[in-house]
Amino acid sequence: MKQEKAYKLLALQEKISNSAAKELIDLGLVLHGGKRLEIARGLMPVNTIFKITKPKTDIIFEDENLLAINKPIGVSVEFIKTQHILLNRLDKDTSGIVLYAKNDEFLKAAKNEYKNEKVGKIYLAIVNKIISEPIVIDEPILTIKGKSAFSKISYSENAKRAYTSIEPLKIEGKKTLLKVQISTGRTHQIRVHLNSIGAGILGDVKYSKIVSSRLMLHCVRTKIFDYDIKTPMPNDFHRDFDMSGLNLDFIF
Repeated sequence: MKQEKAYKLLALQEKISNSAAKELIDLGLVLHGGKRLEIARGLMPVNTIFKITKPKTDIIFEDENLLAINKPIGVSVEFIKTQHILLNRLDKDTSGIVLYAKNDEFLKAAKNEYKNEKVGKIYLAIVNKIISEPIVIDEPILTIKGKSAFSKISYSENAKRAYTSIEPLKIEGKKTLLKVQISTGRTHQIRVHLNSIGAGILGDVKYSKIVSSRLMLHCVRTKIFDYDIKTPMPNDFHRDFDMSGLNLDFIF
């Protein structure tokens, strides 16, 4: 019987790209014969049928207008299956709050809030630099779309305005835990802006080339209309930083 690589067969079945199919397998979200598929490039019969499981996500808040989840690291928002419409994106390796609109009226109004930069977005980040005072970074960003998006500081006519403010919360050795607020939402904005001042985020191998147990970037709070959505600091942040004596109450 004719065979083909597993990720290519999955891509055909799900009508997704080969890279997206491989990512599903690497995340452990693909089953065959009741068992998790381990090897994306393994050869399988062309008539193989796969089952896709949902990544584990925690619902933070839900009402008739809005669904808020706490996205784990390593999961693209495209793989979080809901019947609702995505309002904001996080990078695959960024954890935290993702919002979905549950009706067209709220969707239209919420999109307008994002467009007019009225949505409050607060992140926590651990960077490989001592930051002792608040800093505002407002360098424009150009994003180059391709197989994998890449952004950079640019003053070309296609670059877009980007605004990031940072505030140190605690310093440990040569590392700093930052409160990061953004009003714009450019692709990889926080990673690019922090890297531009030599404050690479731990785990950001794409821009800062700093290896860690994960990308130390987490969306901890989002405010839109009268909604104020919050989620705790991830437990795995504690592995790379001493959080003892730290009071995050003022963030909340």
